[in-house]
Amino acid sequence: MSPAAAASDGRIRSYEDFARVHAYLLAASGIPPSLHERLYRKLADEVFDGGEVFAVEPCEEGRQRRLVLAAEEPLGRESDVFLVDHAWSFRLSDAFKQLREVPGLAERMAALMCVDLDRRIETEESDGHDGDRSGSLEHVLQIVEKEKARIQETGSDSAAWIELEELGIDDDMLVALDLSAKFPNMVALNLWGNKLQDTETVMQEIRKRPQLKALWLNDNPVVGKGIDKAVLDGLSELEIYNSHFTSKAGEWALSFCADIVGADNPCSSVESTLLESIVTIDLSDRCIHKLPEVLSPSKLPSLSKLNIRGNPLDQISGDNLLKLFSGFTQLQELEVDIPGPLGNSAISILEALPNLCLLNGVNSSSIMETGKHIVDSALQPRLPEWSPEEPLAERVIGAMWLYLMTYRLADEEKIDETPVWYVMDELGSAMRHSDNANFRIAPFLFMPEGKLATAISYTILWPTHDVQTGEECTRDFLFGIGEEKQRSARLTAWFRTPENYFIQEFRKYQEQLQSNSICSSTKTKETPSTKSIRPSDGRALRVYTDIPHVEEFLTRPEFVLTIDPKEADIIWVSMQVDSEVKNALGLTDQQYTNQFPFEACLVMKHNLAETIHKAWGSPEWLQPTYNLETHLSPLIGDYCTRKRDGIDNLWIVKPWNMARTIDTTVTGDLSAIIRLMETGPKICQKYIERPVLFQGRKFDLRYIVLVRSIRPLEIFLSDVFWVRLANNQYTLEKTSFFEYETHFTVMNYIGRMNHMNTPEFVKEFEKEHQVKWLEIHESIRSMIRCVFESAAAVHPEMQNPFSRAMYGVDVMLDSRFKPKILEVTYCPDCGRACKYDTQALVGSKNTIKGTDFFNTVFGCLFLGEQTNVSPL
Repeated sequence: MSPAAAASDGRIRSYEDFARVHAYLLAASGIPPSLHERLYRKLADEVFDGGEVFAVEPCEEGRQRRLVLAAEEPLGRESDVFLVDHAWSFRLSDAFKQLREVPGLAERMAALMCVDLDRRIETEESDGHDGDRSGSLEHVLQIVEKEKARIQETGSDSAAWIELEELGIDDDMLVALDLSAKFPNMVALNLWGNKLQDTETVMQEIRKRPQLKALWLNDNPVVGKGIDKAVLDGLSELEIYNSHFTSKAGEWALSFCADIVGADNPCSSVESTLLESIVTIDLSDRCIHKLPEVLSPSKLPSLSKLNIRGNPLDQISGDNLLKLFSGFTQLQELEVDIPGPLGNSAISILEALPNLCLLNGVNSSSIMETGKHIVDSALQPRLPEWSPEEPLAERVIGAMWLYLMTYRLADEEKIDETPVWYVMDELGSAMRHSDNANFRIAPFLFMPEGKLATAISYTILWPTHDVQTGEECTRDFLFGIGEEKQRSARLTAWFRTPENYFIQEFRKYQEQLQSNSICSSTKTKETPSTKSIRPSDGRALRVYTDIPHVEEFLTRPEFVLTIDPKEADIIWVSMQVDSEVKNALGLTDQQYTNQFPFEACLVMKHNLAETIHKAWGSPEWLQPTYNLETHLSPLIGDYCTRKRDGIDNLWIVKPWNMARTIDTTVTGDLSAIIRLMETGPKICQKYIERPVLFQGRKFDLRYIVLVRSIRPLEIFLSDVFWVRLANNQYTLEKTSFFEYETHFTVMNYIGRMNHMNTPEFVKEFEKEHQVKWLEIHESIRSMIRCVFESAAAVHPEMQNPFSRAMYGVDVMLDSRFKPKILEVTYCPDCGRACKYDTQALVGSKNTIKGTDFFNTVFGCLFLGEQTNVSPL
């Protein structure tokens, strides 16, 4: 957001002032020009009239809210604009601290995000609502007797369907109820959510009714204690158990799923005429391995709509299923997992079943036109999950990614490196997603004084379609983002998308990586091709630089500084020297520069991973890494696979090209990973959850690599390297992920760096872990060589005889002391190397003066020397 220049005295006094100062913001927001003046009036007068027009309603059993139009009159398209306040704005690193310290914030956010339901229920019960009779035998007996009387009114032979859900029934109460005597014709018994614990006691009562067709014991302690087999063996006619089909499922179970049989219409058998009239059957999430034989065109000739989502169906082939379904001549709507039992492609399913009108709620002709293989219009929302003992602040952290919005501040000079995240107020946060939304929103900074420093943030809401009274008001969570930007995958942040599809994408990606390997593990020694570039007449090489440490510490007589880049032999600068810079400074192709063409393949994080993947496939020394802009689907598949298998699932999300861990986040939350894409292009890398620690703290190592040539590869490792230590003790507590000084090691920009001399660190490290540092050092050398071999093999166009460069290489050790590459940095900050004297641990083992660091670097790169460096 970049404001135009304000009026001369700054303050906004008229609509004209407002339009001029906010011209860029208004254009960027997409707010229709016809609403601009109305927006100004509401901003100037602080008019929050949304409460008079909209209503917030609970949904999803209180775990979510929705917004509806409550006004008596319909709301026309682009007829009005509404201000939405921001209930909470923060930088991500401050989120947990604010929730703990700002009075009332955690409570408000927990209520807004519907993660305080248990506490609300407890409050209601303590106020005397409910709970005083539930769980007592007397209360349950009253319910049973009432049901017995109702059945007797309809006839003593009537089938009984007994609902005793969440009544606090324990083992003794179940025996006392004597249900088999009271209901001799009982066909279904629902005991969901009670306190049954003993398998023998429960089975003793259930066996008295061997003719039961359905039984629900879900959410009872007895489940998981071996009762499942006893139930299935002991009840010969049971067709539904704990919501799942048994191997005996047939006409009765199908009729239940078609709403012909149920609590309102209990029966023990189903007439064939009723089956013939079935139009819709919902078989979703029934754990069906093989469809009942009764599910056939001859038995169900009228079947028009079928849902088989969430079933393995692994005892029948996809071809046989398609053949079966093709026999249902009236079948027009089908819902099925894709990928799933019918294959991986919606198009293939439609080609096999040409009579279908809707597949997973999407029009068949639309699927064929767009060529989409994965389709779904009925995704279930991803609802917050928490445990009762979890504090409100932690619950909010877990739920907030379903609600957060973001923007970055900017003025004419620069953009803020750290994004602002915010939560809209209760009205704005109640808006749910729709692909066909009837409203739009946009963040907006109102500057009443014409200055960014005193701006007030709002979200602006306006209707994009005509909306009727009582209609739900929705917005598109991914407005303007189509499939070319991975829309379907990104919806996983808010919805439960088909995991099977993403797992397949992950497997395909793995296979692709394993097939890559253009580098050979067998090293061939290449003959060095570079020599000293010092002129034969012995004159000093002229160096132009904008780096203070080079200006101060390059003191060798073979080099002399110049302030005129045109007369320099060597250009050593911190900025990128592209053709535009060369033209501006008057540089030629015969001047040496401290960068190689196309070095972005190393120094930008997404390119580094891609380069290594192309060269080596998936080497052990590179953590699993995904470019979120192009490989979100396999990342989701990797995440789902790890979650399924119960293995480490913590990730670090990093911008492509930001230094000093700016906008970098550690998280195990898939929604967070996906939402973080909104603040700029990023990679997602598997976090090293168990690194080697030094005295309980995390650390990494900064190595300096000097490159004379790419082809042939001629690189040197400086004998000077240093350790970077985190300030806090390492922990994997979820609340620690927001603590910079626990999980990150770059401390010299926050003012709390604890420097440790490298020889001292190595000595203490060897003592603490009982290892030999030189063995670790050799594996690090080998890895660094492989990294630069990757660039040479994949991007031979990097080679330029007039390039010489220095790179910083950051390395971390895992719990087995194996090195992992973190990143490669162009023109690294060498302040520490210049400031501190040290002793070389390899090579010469000389004492190396900090003031000689750049003398050594320039001697190696431009004079062909190898003092205090070692060839790789």
